[in-house]
Amino acid sequence: MKLIALCLLVMACMAHAESTITLNLDPTKENPRNSEGSFATLASGRIIFCYSHFYGGAGDESPARIVRIHSDDQGRTWSQPVTVVENTGGDNVMSVSLLRLASGKLAMFYCIKNSWIDCRPHMRISTDEGETWSEPKLVLQAPGYFVMNNDRVIQTSKGRIVIPLAFHRSRGTDPESSKSWDSRAIAMWIYSDDEGSTWTESSSWWAMPVRSGSGLQEPGVVELADGGLFSWCRTDQGAQYGFYSTDAGKTFSPPLPTEMKSPNGPASIKRLPGSSDLLAIYNDHSGMFPFPPKKRNPYVAAISSDGGKTWPKRKLIENDPDGLYHYTAIHFVGDAMLIGYCAGDSKVGALNRLRIRRITRDWLKQP
Repeated sequence: MKLIALCLLVMACMAHAESTITLNLDPTKENPRNSEGSFATLASGRIIFCYSHFYGGAGDESPARIVRIHSDDQGRTWSQPVTVVENTGGDNVMSVSLLRLASGKLAMFYCIKNSWIDCRPHMRISTDEGETWSEPKLVLQAPGYFVMNNDRVIQTSKGRIVIPLAFHRSRGTDPESSKSWDSRAIAMWIYSDDEGSTWTESSSWWAMPVRSGSGLQEPGVVELADGGLFSWCRTDQGAQYGFYSTDAGKTFSPPLPTEMKSPNGPASIKRLPGSSDLLAIYNDHSGMFPFPPKKRNPYVAAISSDGGKTWPKRKLIENDPDGLYHYTAIHFVGDAMLIGYCAGDSKVGALNRLRIRRITRDWLKQP
């Protein structure tokens, strides 16, 4: 009888477990790339997703604007896109992060990319749930090329906004030549204690401590349950590199390889609501799942209960041999989470298809 009861319980859990694709935005001739974005929940319960909408090519330097779609059924169906931020850059506007501030305001961060030697993050504020936005404010006055990945900006429990950045120095002076751009990134962080009115650069910045072609690229940051911060970067060293801060981002420890074995691709990490556990979504090359060397595949969810030191619980999300999965946004809604990510392949290109998937928390708990 106990065995039957256990089987019935497992079946009931499986019935509520879900990992479902709710939207694929494929490229078209007029819109050759839909890529990285960020979610927010409005006061009405509506969920919005803002993302990069390219219209003049599919390269990172191609023209793009930021558009918005919405869902009124917790991410199961989605509206048609409308423009939120028109292209004001020499190249594009892209790589958006949405953040609900402690004050109740909604913040939007994105990069204005003018050239191979000029890319910097900007911030806008909405006091009417995203209907209108303030004028863009440059958050980093220093000139240069600063990468801020999508869905990366956080506000800590004490109210500090933290932005992780990758600085790419200029190797030349020609703004139109990719040879002017150095791929070897330096990791750095800026923070604000007054909702973005003023910004301070962390006294820590780190370069890769070993010979590398990537340096420390596309950093992210998450607040731990004890108030500390864990930050991470993609590298070409076969693993994500990690840093810790015990003073809310004023300083960070030196970079060290983490247990997240991966190709040179971005990872996304958030803390599970109501828990001290961290959820990471990345391309796991630990060997737990078959993987093609150096390819952004498979696509895996992992759980850490020790602040990112180990990731013993892992669940496969996607592993089409032809697939490429990266630049993930994570958003929790009710008993589920939404993830928006680039789901490319050899037919459409690595970055050109945007996918939204709805995953229940029960699915994550399954073996």
